[in-house]
Amino acid sequence: MRWRRLILATVVCLTCTCFVTASDAPTLTKEQIKQFLLTAKVVKSEQAKKGITETLRLTLSDGTVTHDASFQKIDEHKATMQLASGTEVGFVDSYKYNIAAYQLAELLGLDDMVPVYVERSWKGDSGSLSWWLPVKMDERERVAQKIAVPDPDAWNNQMYKVRVLDELVYDIDANLTNVLITDDWKIWRIDFTRAFRLHKELKSTANLSHCDRQLFAKLKVLNQDELTEKTKHYLTTDEIKALMVRRDKIVEQFQKLIAEKGEKEVLY
Repeated sequence: MRWRRLILATVVCLTCTCFVTASDAPTLTKEQIKQFLLTAKVVKSEQAKKGITETLRLTLSDGTVTHDASFQKIDEHKATMQLASGTEVGFVDSYKYNIAAYQLAELLGLDDMVPVYVERSWKGDSGSLSWWLPVKMDERERVAQKIAVPDPDAWNNQMYKVRVLDELVYDIDANLTNVLITDDWKIWRIDFTRAFRLHKELKSTANLSHCDRQLFAKLKVLNQDELTEKTKHYLTTDEIKALMVRRDKIVEQFQKLIAEKGEKEVLY
């Protein structure tokens, strides 16, 4: 019995060590995460439980850190596509938009709510690879279960930023399953494969009621040339031009609200 207990204790210790290593991984810097995603060895793969784009959950290891990542290889281009909202001309559903969204988020200081996305090949397919997040639920689950947020003000301040980003990238498939929530009630926005449409109108100015001050400042100085350089492999010239037009209208909307209500009522 003593030997059995010793063996069991050893197994538990080894298991705990692996768990600590995995949980320590998120303390890596953004650059370290990028390098890990680009270079770590894939040791396991399985189908992700959610999503309609054949997302894979890959387990990566560099010998020190072991962590999961989300791999999306979809890259569909169709002349027309019948959607629930109607027929879309020039339909695109592409992993490249995930990478473009992260590059944009870096420019706007929103890379603390959009996970790192890099381009990588797996079994002959190019795709986007992103850090697997420690999520306890998505926003659809929270709403369905009527779970109250512990700090409404902090929650709303995060959601205001998500709504600004959604208007900017014009994601036709933006839905609550793409808003992920961690144990500490931090929000992450994922999956942009149907974003960056050519529309030059905003989806809804009603989504733009408040804005983070730093985000607003960075929106105003967002530079088209810099954005083009950052996303040159992932966005077309027309997609960038449309985004910049939407940026102008977002800034205009907030300036209008500030003039009407005062800065303190709009910016936080």
